[in-house]
Amino acid sequence: MLGLNKRDTSLLIIVAILTLLAPFILNPFPEGSAMAQFNAGYPDLMQRFVIFGIFAIGFNILFGLTGYLSFGHAAFLGVGSYSAVWMFKLLSYNVVPAIALSVLVAGVFSLLIGFVSLRRSGIYFSILTLAFAQMSFALAYSVLSNPKFNLTNGETGLQVYADDPQILQSASAPNLPHLFGIPMRATYTLDVGAWSFDFNAGYYLCAVIMMAVFYLSIRIFRSPFGMMLRAVKSNQQRMNYTGLNSKPYTLAAFVISGMYAGLAGGLMAAMDPLAGAERMQWTASGEVVLMTILGGTGTLIGPVLGAGFIKYFENIFSKINDNVLHSWFAFLPDGLEDAVVFLIHPFIGKGWHLTLGILFMLVVIYLPGGLVEGGQRLMGWFKRKKPGADDAPKGKTEPAE
Repeated sequence: MLGLNKRDTSLLIIVAILTLLAPFILNPFPEGSAMAQFNAGYPDLMQRFVIFGIFAIGFNILFGLTGYLSFGHAAFLGVGSYSAVWMFKLLSYNVVPAIALSVLVAGVFSLLIGFVSLRRSGIYFSILTLAFAQMSFALAYSVLSNPKFNLTNGETGLQVYADDPQILQSASAPNLPHLFGIPMRATYTLDVGAWSFDFNAGYYLCAVIMMAVFYLSIRIFRSPFGMMLRAVKSNQQRMNYTGLNSKPYTLAAFVISGMYAGLAGGLMAAMDPLAGAERMQWTASGEVVLMTILGGTGTLIGPVLGAGFIKYFENIFSKINDNVLHSWFAFLPDGLEDAVVFLIHPFIGKGWHLTLGILFMLVVIYLPGGLVEGGQRLMGWFKRKKPGADDAPKGKTEPAE
């Protein structure tokens, strides 16, 4: 189906089902219960899941296939956000032109940076991309916020004002980001008993786009172009000895990856029409590296899992405070309750990074292939043995040819 083999088609269908049913899957606990703290089915967080999933999928095309580790991909995320907001300011709040411009501008920007950075490989390439990202951050934060040509509005962030031209904005259109009249914030809430499920227009726009770019990433992975990128990762020097020039392939991968990041930045602005320089900081670049490694570098679904995992911890564990812990352990004697809260306190709230760091360390040590490897191991444990498998001769070897 759609030019994919059976296995890839099954994977695409699974991703589509999980994405479309996310409001149900991410709200397993009744509202008002003690465990409702762990529900993640509200629109803002679901949007972050898919937007950063797109960001990580694009980064994986570069890092997972070629082995080139970029520490500057946040620059393209920020450029995409600024481009989308400028489209809102100049034309209208319709998200289609804004998203299109964010992808186009990020592609041109990544072409320029990639052309220079790819003259080196290994750690030198990583440092060059980091340097470009930090220069981009400095430009957005100070230089381009000069009153004479204010393109970024500095630390305040770029946003839409009432006196902006918006030459194509009609009086009947919503005065906020929309898709041909459908506001991105439009949400339908379904109450079923003690459960509450939110269906948000902005989330489903991001979800459909994520499924489209996920399908595109599968085609890239399975294409001859993807095979050439794997050859670069395997042994670029040997590939060059055969007479093949690897630079066009790595540059193309870099540009595609940058366009994915620009798309993610444009969607972030479409959900919240504000662009700030903090999206271009080195920490944002490091975050997408963690997402990809945590999920499974070089796998198709791994980056999406890694993005969801990190954003879940960032938004759920960071909200847990001592009051929540005391309500959970109120059944314990007072002294024991205080002791348990004291032990858990460093790992929640502002200390959620500590919990994430420990989990990341455990995954890297025991699951080098990331969460995807963990899932494969679980499937292997639960998979039934084939009939007659135990009757196969053991210890038999074949002569080398």
